[in-house]
Amino acid sequence: MTEATFMVLRANLKSLLLSSMAGELERHLRQARESGIGYDEFLLELTTLELQSRAENRLNRRVREAKFPLLKTMETFDLSAAPELDIRLLREFLGCGYIRERKNVIFLGHSGTGKTHLATALGTEACRNNYRTRFTSCYGLVNELIESREERSLQRLIQKYARYDLLILDELGYIPFSKEGAELLFQVLAERHEKGSVIITTNLGFADWTQIFGDPTMTAALLDRLTHRAHIINCSWESYRLKQSLKERRQQHQ
Repeated sequence: MTEATFMVLRANLKSLLLSSMAGELERHLRQARESGIGYDEFLLELTTLELQSRAENRLNRRVREAKFPLLKTMETFDLSAAPELDIRLLREFLGCGYIRERKNVIFLGHSGTGKTHLATALGTEACRNNYRTRFTSCYGLVNELIESREERSLQRLIQKYARYDLLILDELGYIPFSKEGAELLFQVLAERHEKGSVIITTNLGFADWTQIFGDPTMTAALLDRLTHRAHIINCSWESYRLKQSLKERRQQHQ
């Protein structure tokens, strides 16, 4: 291949938005000459590289958009610390079928049982499968909603949260809401009903949700929407963080 042909070919690849193929063209041409591979194998290698690069860039973009406070995966979750966890159901979640079916997942349990880790891991898998995902604490979302109401941009924000394929609401019940905050959170969840999936982590049983939302009627309406066709996971095992702390303390005294 002449230098002029090479320059035109690389420019064409860039114009076609095949940036990874353009960037790797020279190296792969050199390898092809040295190994004597055919045109078909050469083209297959370049196109595979382009697809891999796009998948990686798409994942990075989805993860940035999700705004996870810490990136957690299922591989780093200690399954031995959660013996009651249904592994079969968890594997189904990793396939993101619940998102396609617009079902919700609710993790109930005490602090330290790994609810946030599990929710984040499912969110990461959703990003890997190219689903628009957003992670936020319930308290953070409520504050954002109150600020947007004051700035007269509330409906735009509610519609923004309605468009995510998966919305993860962490730590429901840890901090009580004002009446206004509870009503605004209800609006977001009502808008998403049967349009997109929600994952919620909470330390409260359903009977205690009135403590957070105040109004029993609104709480009942919210629970009706959230639990309709939902997967409810009771994280009834001992606190993983507590066990780790006790283990580290014993090691220090040995």
